Amino acid sequence: MLVIEKVDTENKKQVRRFVELPFRIYANCPQWVPPLNVDAYNQLNRKKHPFHEHSAVEFFIAVRDGRDVGRIAAIENKPFNKYHNEKTADFYFFECENDLEAATALFNTVFDWSKARGLDTVIGPKGMGPLDGYGILVFGHEHRQTMTMLNYNHAYYQSLVEAQGFVKEVDFVSCYLPADKFQLPERVKNIAERVMQRGHLKVKKFKSKKELLQWADRIGAAYNNAFVRNWEYYPLTQREIDFVVGNIMTIADHRLIKIITHDDDVVGFLFAFHDVSAALQRAKGRLFPFGLIDILLEMRRTNKVSGNGMGILPEHQGHGGNALLYYAMGNTLLDFSQFAHVEMTQVAETTEQMRADLKNLNGIEYKNNRVYRKEI
Repeated sequence: MLVIEKVDTENKKQVRRFVELPFRIYANCPQWVPPLNVDAYNQLNRKKHPFHEHSAVEFFIAVRDGRDVGRIAAIENKPFNKYHNEKTADFYFFECENDLEAATALFNTVFDWSKARGLDTVIGPKGMGPLDGYGILVFGHEHRQTMTMLNYNHAYYQSLVEAQGFVKEVDFVSCYLPADKFQLPERVKNIAERVMQRGHLKVKKFKSKKELLQWADRIGAAYNNAFVRNWEYYPLTQREIDFVVGNIMTIADHRLIKIITHDDDVVGFLFAFHDVSAALQRAKGRLFPFGLIDILLEMRRTNKVSGNGMGILPEHQGHGGNALLYYAMGNTLLDFSQFAHVEMTQVAETTEQMRADLKNLNGIEYKNNRVYRKEI
């Protein structure tokens, strides 16, 4: 018999079952990268994760004959709906065995929950903030997940989701750039150099992690304002900004974080990170006793860097800011001789200029995560 359990987030045993289910589903999958336990458990912690302060989230587990076979979360992002004047719900944390009945029961639970709240559309996978990856992976399953910045799933997930009547909302494409073929077009280089000569916009490099942290508040403000025209945007609370920036700063190498300044204001940024996915796989969610040490060592060993966070304030777009960001990215590759590969993750297909720019840099689109929509 199949039943759907609503997770009591105060029940440690239920929370553990929800968090640990993916470890069994991906037990023999060399491409999956597990999240750190501290992050996975925080998402269900209504006191720690800032998203719970303004929105509604419920978590569900599908159980067949006493065995957990799937899970999902139903989300009402209230600031998003208010900003866009919509009545949408989101689904996230969907994991399931290749079991159509279980998947259908999970999604029906989300649909019923959403209707009861007066919502008319379900979108997803779309999580609890900008640190959560978007979409179902529909192309590129043979490639290892880029840390936990990008969702990974078995290929059969696409059919389970589409069987519920979902249709494509938007694709997020990831681009692969071999460092030895990275070519900054002369046009972009010339624009960047002219902008720097005029002196209105500058590339800020950080001398230390301490200096980077001193700019954290200004970077957070720019992050919140850079994506106002994007499909997924909603205004973050100060707690959410602090949460995002705090997570970024924890794993950031100051040499890989570049910002564009106008006077003393941050108007653009490029976040790049050592890809430590191999160490995360070995850690199996645990930082201690040896996971953290291995991650720090992997930062020296890895030959791959991931760009996940690139933006410029709308009022500075078209004035050379984008060219400066690419110029900074190119110089970063030259400064770090250890990198052979660059991945720009989760570029929305709606950002046509950025996708065109990445192709001009000899980028190859090699992963595609699809967000779905269903009217209910």
